[in-house]
Amino acid sequence: MPKSSKVTQLEHSNEHVTESVADLLALEAPMDYKSSQMSMNMAGGGPPPIGKPDISPDLEDGRPAWNSKLQYILAQVGFSVGLGNVWRFPYLCQKNGGGAYLVPYFILLILIGIPLFFLELAVGQRIRRGSIGVWNYVCPRLGGIGVSSLMVCGFVGLYYNVIIGWSIFYFFQSFQYPLPWSDCPIRRNGSQAIVEPECEKSSATTYFWYRETLNITSTISDSGGLNWRMTLSLLGAWIIVCLAVIKGIQSSGKVMYFSSLFPYVVLFCFLVRGLFLKGAVDGIAHMFTPKLEIMLEPQVWREAATQVFFALGLGFGGVIAFSSYNKRDNNCHFDAVLVSVINFVTSILATLVVFAVLGFKANIMNEKCVVENAEKILGYLNSNVLSQDLIPPHVNFSHLTSSDYAEMYGVIKIVKEDSFAQLGLEPCLLEDELNKAVQGTGLAFIAFTEAMTHFPASPVWSVMFFFMLINLGLGSMIGTMTGITTPILDTFKIRKEVLTVGCCIVAFLCGLLFVQRSGNYFVAMFDDYSAGLPLTLVVILENVSVAWIYGTKRFMQDLEDMLGFRPYTVYFYLWKYVSPVCLLILISASVVEMAISPPGYNAWVQDLAMERFQSYPPWALAMCFALIIVAMLPLPLVFIARHFNWISDGSNKLSVSYRKSLTKEASTLEDETRFILGKNPSEAPSPMPSHRAYLGPGSTSPVELITNSTSISGYGSGYQTNPSELIA
Repeated sequence: MPKSSKVTQLEHSNEHVTESVADLLALEAPMDYKSSQMSMNMAGGGPPPIGKPDISPDLEDGRPAWNSKLQYILAQVGFSVGLGNVWRFPYLCQKNGGGAYLVPYFILLILIGIPLFFLELAVGQRIRRGSIGVWNYVCPRLGGIGVSSLMVCGFVGLYYNVIIGWSIFYFFQSFQYPLPWSDCPIRRNGSQAIVEPECEKSSATTYFWYRETLNITSTISDSGGLNWRMTLSLLGAWIIVCLAVIKGIQSSGKVMYFSSLFPYVVLFCFLVRGLFLKGAVDGIAHMFTPKLEIMLEPQVWREAATQVFFALGLGFGGVIAFSSYNKRDNNCHFDAVLVSVINFVTSILATLVVFAVLGFKANIMNEKCVVENAEKILGYLNSNVLSQDLIPPHVNFSHLTSSDYAEMYGVIKIVKEDSFAQLGLEPCLLEDELNKAVQGTGLAFIAFTEAMTHFPASPVWSVMFFFMLINLGLGSMIGTMTGITTPILDTFKIRKEVLTVGCCIVAFLCGLLFVQRSGNYFVAMFDDYSAGLPLTLVVILENVSVAWIYGTKRFMQDLEDMLGFRPYTVYFYLWKYVSPVCLLILISASVVEMAISPPGYNAWVQDLAMERFQSYPPWALAMCFALIIVAMLPLPLVFIARHFNWISDGSNKLSVSYRKSLTKEASTLEDETRFILGKNPSEAPSPMPSHRAYLGPGSTSPVELITNSTSISGYGSGYQTNPSELIA
């Protein structure tokens, strides 16, 4: 094509794509209508023209593509199934009514989870851009959605990889027997050997986590300097992530075959092993015993909605980025349902494993409690503080069971009611041990780790467990990094290898904040403030921009054109009404929760060997709000800048190859429109497609759609052509 042509000039200009279809078509080769397809999904009338190869859109626009559908599904599963499925979901089940919690979770998964996941998959696959390009294209004034999404990905990636670093440290520490956290260290004081006081007051696993691993300070204000072991672990984590994503989906897709599947192997191994442990059935029964009265509390529904929201990775940009490498006719509706179901089933599987192991741990701790308190009772009997008549005759102290102790405890409590508190006896109830809710690092690095010390061949299980955590974290980090690099690569001409290495180096340097001795407090801060509120707002605006600005009817039509079948009508109402309302309620509840909860953190007090809540100092409080403001700032800035035309609407950032594909779509539609309108009614073929294109409730017919106006089904493309202008 000549360099002076309008199409070529358009491709190399920085102006908006506003050329009419007629101008573009004038320089295109004639098209045979019999070999074309209508934008309303009318079947083509014959084979492609001779001499013109049948090239798929994926090859035409030069965008990388997944090697197989399995690779893509594993990537989406690896991104959505992460550490939260293992240590957050079981905690929420335990806290919010056991099996009853599954009811609100499943309802909200149907109402907001799957529809919004489907929406992100669809826009990424149709527009074939990262988060910035997609939302610039759907609604330029809301283009800040993509930038905010990218910034949240950056914040989350900074501290998320620190957790992978912790897992790497524990992984290598597991190659020794006995495990280094199985016993408290012994301190030598001359000829005397005493147990480390901090460890004796807490537990061996708690001491190893706070003192040996983190070497944590008592306040966030005391940085304590860098922890060199955690610094090396973080460096190793970023090297692994960098190698996994350096070639884009060509490298990360291959990594996903292992990182997505291996955790399931470990979970099934732990489940089988756990079911044979003493007390495992007690833990699982406790987990799934529904507390129906709790299910009706608003807090339960809020936490269920938040978990659905974050479990699927909505708003991060990774879902859109992965989907953008698909073929345009891929069945993304099937993918959305499949990945959502896999995520839900994985959460249930992880919950079974966690509570089977925690049931085993609770049994051990309960037996230990019974032995310690039985020794106290024997001491009281020997010193005549208690009478032998208080002990039931069938009780044998050498083989004391939990039920025997409970009976003995009850008798002593009744008889010695006035002085019972002075005896210092504990009830030693299994239910109390099972009700000790733990989540996050407390579950993975303390509770679960302690339970594994009682396993036969405990180092083997510890190696498997922490290698599983590394792979779970790696899958999520690959999606997070893809959510960062894809929109940048789409917008700027830069080598992906250079960009990836640069991002990892900068992230490692910024991540040094989290490997100070006080770093764990900053991890908690970023986890609480950097993602929750900004990400919820991002997803609300995504929903509104598609359903209310771009138009749900138009979006449903585009889906039918792309997928080849009509999406369920229920999606129309879910996107337009149900999801926005649910998200507004969620963000309102989150703001209220943030307002009434005092901002602070749980500090480890070394002298007391326990955590104690402390309020953030003023500078840390300013940092918390800065994280929220910085993440949301692109939304109003881009809106204002584009409203006053200070910056372009982003259309000039679309690649030349992508604009070529839009030009072909435009020429195809115009040729078909000319064919239909240029014939006499008796000569023209029936304008009705083989099946009615869905345009939503109260929509116009396809005939009216063609007669009144023709719109290219590219989001915000600017290709609007009136058929009367074409005829003229």
